[in-house]
Amino acid sequence: MTSTRSRRTNTGPTSITSTTNPESRTASTGDAEAVVLHFLRALETQDHDTVAELLAPDLRYTNVSLPTLHGGAKVAGLFRRVLRRGTGFEVEMHSIASHGDTVMTERTDVIKAGPLEVRFWVCGTFRVQAGRIVLWRDYFDWWDISRGALRGMAAVALPSLRDRRQVAHDR
Repeated sequence: MTSTRSRRTNTGPTSITSTTNPESRTASTGDAEAVVLHFLRALETQDHDTVAELLAPDLRYTNVSLPTLHGGAKVAGLFRRVLRRGTGFEVEMHSIASHGDTVMTERTDVIKAGPLEVRFWVCGTFRVQAGRIVLWRDYFDWWDISRGALRGMAAVALPSLRDRRQVAHDR
């Protein structure tokens, strides 16, 4: 029987930058969870070389309800164009579980463009082979993204709402 390893946070969402040091668990060990955490951290820090390195040439990237993108270089290029100066991406990890080469995440993603922050819930499935991501499938709710965008726009217009917006989303 294959063993299953999982880790859950019980204290609410936390940033992967503050709770996980993916560099301390090297991707070369083949640890799928470490690869995924390292990849998400690279997206956060806009380390585009690492993003490209961790995506396999035959990657399949799907945001469910949108067309699937094929190829690590294509997806890395997309993020290189989208994540640039004045924009940002953060992950607040709620839980992560792994079994063999499959990693599942439950998280809040934060997309930033100037002062605008759009927060929304995402559940992701990753498959890692030979230290590279070959499958990345995210599930999300368009209504939640719309609410996050409206909250973000309200916080830009009324900066005093920013702290309240964070508290309301974390409930």
